[in-house]
Amino acid sequence: MASRGLNIFVQLGSTFVLMRYFLTPDDLGLVGMVTVFTGLAPVLMDLGTRDAAVQKPRITPEEVSALFWLTMGIGGALALLLAGCSSLIVAYNHNEARLQNIALVSAITFIIAAASCQHTALLRRAMMFQEIAMIEVGANLVGSIGAIAMAWAGWGYWALVLKPIIAALFTLAAVCYYCRWVPGIPRLTEGVKEMLKFGLNVTGFTLTDYIGRAADKFAIGGKGGTTQLGYYVQAFFVYDNTLGLLAISLHSVAVASLSKLRDNLAELKRYWAKALSTLAFYAMPAFALLAVTAQDFIVLLLTDKWLYTGMIVSVLALRGIPHVVERTLGWLHVPAGRSDRWMRWGVIGTVVQLVALFCGLPFGTMGVATAYTIAMYFLFIPAIAYAGQPLGIGAKDVIRAVGPQLVGALCCALFGFELLYAVLGDLHRLVRLPILITACSVLYLVIVAGLFKVNQPLHVARALIKDMVPKSLARIPVFNLAQAGKKD
Repeated sequence: MASRGLNIFVQLGSTFVLMRYFLTPDDLGLVGMVTVFTGLAPVLMDLGTRDAAVQKPRITPEEVSALFWLTMGIGGALALLLAGCSSLIVAYNHNEARLQNIALVSAITFIIAAASCQHTALLRRAMMFQEIAMIEVGANLVGSIGAIAMAWAGWGYWALVLKPIIAALFTLAAVCYYCRWVPGIPRLTEGVKEMLKFGLNVTGFTLTDYIGRAADKFAIGGKGGTTQLGYYVQAFFVYDNTLGLLAISLHSVAVASLSKLRDNLAELKRYWAKALSTLAFYAMPAFALLAVTAQDFIVLLLTDKWLYTGMIVSVLALRGIPHVVERTLGWLHVPAGRSDRWMRWGVIGTVVQLVALFCGLPFGTMGVATAYTIAMYFLFIPAIAYAGQPLGIGAKDVIRAVGPQLVGALCCALFGFELLYAVLGDLHRLVRLPILITACSVLYLVIVAGLFKVNQPLHVARALIKDMVPKSLARIPVFNLAQAGKKD
């Protein structure tokens, strides 16, 4: 999470520089229309075999080679498909001719990303998460520097188009450096067939989930044009990166760790409950604070021209409070070996999101954001209860793990909005931001840690800090306080 935080800092920083000084909402919306399709690369590229390779107890080099060449074939096919559909993308978006060249160049991403999939899976299987984190940060940093340099040189929206290609090339070189495995002659064994079956179900979930997440951008771009889409894409950029830091970054670690406990369900359930409770303890109030401060935060970074984006982020952040829990459903589906159930839930979740999109679209981008937020509060508990059913985890377990944090975060948000508009409205943004953050944080701790007595996440945090602090600093009294939580 620390490395993901650095990665997001680089991502947000580079994007804010590009949006503030070089590019416009129209540029972002233009590239965003193609990104709706190129975003399928990580979804379809490996057919879910990265999770399957991590979950499988034993795997041979021949089996990994079979998965590698399969992934390369899929990447090439997707690149040709995107290039062939470039004229249709132009026709859908009011005959915007610039989209064709953007689509043709962006198709390269599929092939480069395909080449690194199985190397990344082997690094995850070996639990080399530090190396993976370094690769992700390095790729993002190189891509961001390249994009800013191109924008400064006057390349305009091409800086956004080429940024992921530069990052993908760096990732490919880095994973090959850390994982010296070389693909050989593929061999279609029973193990490969089992992983493909498992992976296809994972892909079924990720594909339907992606459709639900991309349909809003597709619909808004077609109805409101590139400028409205630019505001919306920028808002989701902030939201998705925050969600990625607080929840999605833990998926690989959680899956690899909990999969090792699948023969001891009592221990698996205990570790899952502690991890989910700790995640909710810190992530839910973070989204509550983002909801209250989003408009000030966005305007300070991007100027007043992006104020509407800040309003959208404020609504979406309320969605993030339950969404961080809903995004952990893979923690249970993969260790349980029930990717078929994961795929079925993907269909259910996508249908709900499409219904929400249909209800919110007549009211514009803000209507879509509001509808999505409401839908998530109905989805998150059933999502985890359904995922945990094969492991003996139900809705009561979910509520017990995250209920106090949910109540505290919602109270924090309501108090923050009241304080913002009733008391602090006339203050400068730089003055009221620290006041809002401090007041809301104190209220949250009083409710969750004081009233509900949820203190274990504090002990976990102290223990983690103790583990991460260099030995030379461990003698300092403030770090010795972590010793009390070491056993957790």
